[in-house]
Amino acid sequence: MVQPILKWAGGKRQLLDELYARFPESYDHYHEPFFGGGALFFDLEPANGTINDANSRLVNFYKQVRDNPEELIEQLESFDDPESDVDPYHEFAHENHKGKEIKNYFYQQRARFNKRPYGYEYDTLEEAALLLYLNRTCYNGLYRENSNGGFNAPIGRYANPDWVQRDRIRKASRVLQNTEIYNGDFDYVLDAAEEGDLVYFDPPYEPMSPTANFNDYSQEGFDRDDQERLLEVAQELGENGVSVILSNSGVMYDLYEEAGFEVDIEGATRAINSDATNRDEVDEIVATNVSEQARSEGGQQAITDF
Repeated sequence: MVQPILKWAGGKRQLLDELYARFPESYDHYHEPFFGGGALFFDLEPANGTINDANSRLVNFYKQVRDNPEELIEQLESFDDPESDVDPYHEFAHENHKGKEIKNYFYQQRARFNKRPYGYEYDTLEEAALLLYLNRTCYNGLYRENSNGGFNAPIGRYANPDWVQRDRIRKASRVLQNTEIYNGDFDYVLDAAEEGDLVYFDPPYEPMSPTANFNDYSQEGFDRDDQERLLEVAQELGENGVSVILSNSGVMYDLYEEAGFEVDIEGATRAINSDATNRDEVDEIVATNVSEQARSEGGQQAITDF
C-alpha cells in the first residue's frame, strides 16, 4: 500500500472500504479517468492500467514521479521555508505576472509555478516540484485555479511542512511504472478499457446545493451535461463487459438508479474546506454495475491517515 503524495479535494481515503466492497471477484486492467490525488489507485497498487486527469499540471506531476523520481526529489530539496525572504537568483523576486508585489518565498514560488498559464516558458520537472511544494505549504492544501488557470491558493501556516516526501515519491514511482498516463477527456477510457477490466470514476461532484461548488480545482468546469455524458460512458462500458464503480454526490442517486446501476448512499467528511468548522459529513453515492454475486469478499482495505 502506497500513500498519496498530494493533498487533493474530494480524496477517497474515507471511502476506500465501500469502494473495495464493490470490486469484482477478478479483473484484468485498472483504469481511473479522474485521478486527482489517486487515493484508491495508490492503496490498490494495480499492476497495470491507465490514469487520466484534465489538469495538465497534475498529469505532468505524475509523469515526473513515474519517470524522474530522484531528480524530482533533488529539486524539492532545494526549496526554502515558505515564509523566508525571496530568492534573488530566481525570477519573480519582486513582482508576479500581474505586477503585484511579491511578499515572501512562497509567493515567489507560486509565481514560478504559474509560468505555464501565463504564457512563459517553463520546465516540466521544475513545475512538478513546485506543485508538490505549494501543495504542502499553501492554505489547507487547497488546489485552486482562477479563470486564467493560475494557481491562487494563499500561503498556509505550518510548523514543519514536509514538501520533499522522498519515501512517497519513490514508492509511487514504482507503482506507476506500468501505468499509462493520459491528459484528456474521461471518454478516452472507451478505447482503453477492454472486457474484463475495471474502471473507477471519481468525477468532480455535482453540487449538493446552488451555492456549493466542488469544481474549482481547475479552470475547466464540469457541468450537468458532463455528468450525463459520464453516465452514458459508464453505460457503454458496462455493455462492453467492463466493471464500473463510480462515486458522486447524493443528488445523483436517481440518475444512476434509473439507469440500472446498484446505488448506495454513503457518508464522507470533506477533508478540505476553507472553513475548518464546516468539514461536515455529506451524502455521496457509490454506484456500480457489479452485482453482489460477482463481488470480491477480500481486497486491500487498510485506510491510513494522510
